[in-house]
Amino acid sequence: MTPDALFEALIQSFASYIKNKQVIEKIKTAYELAKQKHLGQTRKSGEPYITHPVAVAKILADLGSGPDTLISALLHDTVEDTDLTLKDVESLFGVEVMNLVDGVTKISKLSFSNGVISQADNHQKMLLAMAKDIRVILIKIADRLHNVRTLESMAPEKQYRIAKETLEIYAPLAHRLGIFRIKAELEDRSLRYTDPPMYYRVSN
Repeated sequence: MTPDALFEALIQSFASYIKNKQVIEKIKTAYELAKQKHLGQTRKSGEPYITHPVAVAKILADLGSGPDTLISALLHDTVEDTDLTLKDVESLFGVEVMNLVDGVTKISKLSFSNGVISQADNHQKMLLAMAKDIRVILIKIADRLHNVRTLESMAPEKQYRIAKETLEIYAPLAHRLGIFRIKAELEDRSLRYTDPPMYYRVSN
């Protein structure tokens, strides 16, 4: 699907609960800005990079997330990966969206590379403590869900590292927040890369 077609699918997802035309225009503005800023950037799969934030926003729209969360999801990688600044985000979309984007950017810079299971609970608590607004964690979980949905384009060692981190940190976080469908999908998709024999046994 083209980025614009993906965005249309996103609109369909929130059309049932976001009716205000001005708000919808604001979401469209965020999409156009993100598309412009990520122009020329691609994912490992070769797809335009903009497909990722749109997919993240779609996951959140399917959960019934509000406009500021959807706008922040569309912009969540712009401050880290493009020349857009937090000041730009604030002037265009307000302080709330700026704080959400800032929160996601800070969490994205954290590294859990040692992957020690005994520390997983500490990592979860640290993420929850860092995120002054729980919507930051929701965006990060949706971001991780889309990343594990597209892990096949990564190198095997990166697949394993991301999947293991997902099982230890992000799936339990989704459980804590009561997003059980997403928790189950995070676990299923990650198991495929951390323990393929078990994954195929469970699938069968």
